[in-house]
Amino acid sequence: MSLTPEQVSDSASRLLEAESTRQQIRLLSREYPSLDMDDAYQIQADLMAQKLAAGRRVLGWKIGLTSRAMQMALNITTPDSGILFDDMLFPNKGAVPEGRFIQPRIEAEIAFVMKEAIAGENVTREDVIAATDYVAPSIEILDTRILRVDPDTGQTRSVFDTISDNAANAGIVLGDEKHAVDAHDLRWVGAIVSANGSVEETGLGAGVLNDPVESVVWLARRMAQYGQKIEPGQIILSGSFIRPLECPSGTQIRADFGSFGRVAIDFN
Repeated sequence: MSLTPEQVSDSASRLLEAESTRQQIRLLSREYPSLDMDDAYQIQADLMAQKLAAGRRVLGWKIGLTSRAMQMALNITTPDSGILFDDMLFPNKGAVPEGRFIQPRIEAEIAFVMKEAIAGENVTREDVIAATDYVAPSIEILDTRILRVDPDTGQTRSVFDTISDNAANAGIVLGDEKHAVDAHDLRWVGAIVSANGSVEETGLGAGVLNDPVESVVWLARRMAQYGQKIEPGQIILSGSFIRPLECPSGTQIRADFGSFGRVAIDFN
């Protein structure tokens, strides 16, 4: 780590203020050029501690940057992760209130709901399957409390900015359908995603590390490095297999996963 505890705590506090006021902050990677992955996850952990102290509850975890295309675009070789909180859950076929987010986007994902804890650096695919209660179609809502581009230098947000900002996590919409984890070949579970009636994106589960189960394996092993574990009842968003879609006010999103289910959310 290159940041001091004071710098970590200050960064987390500013991100929380940006979320509350909907006023983005400048790139942490510009302010702290030596910012690295350990710093970023420490900022995220401090942000979580402040949210828990304010009465929030951990709902689960999200995994991001699982597609090869996104990793190549950011010149990285590993996914990232963030925390889902209880105030991030929106009902299927519901609506996001106007002004709730700064620059919302959505992604289509397969969600895992866990019935057993998973912990340790040696977690296997079989462990994940045994610990999963069910899988469901889902939409993740993204937002950014950090500017995407620095207005002075043109520098773009780095993966360390994104991790610090809770992996750009903002919301989750779970579909109503529940499936046994082995009822479908998740590599072939796909979605047709429409915005305001026009198909914008399609994708397959194989875009997530070739298998969404492997994404949850990665998460459990990464969490072990930071003394964390996946708890029973938690929701795990395994990663998107479409590009993020911008959702300005008035956008109606429909994600058709075929026999796997359907998810819908409107942005007022």
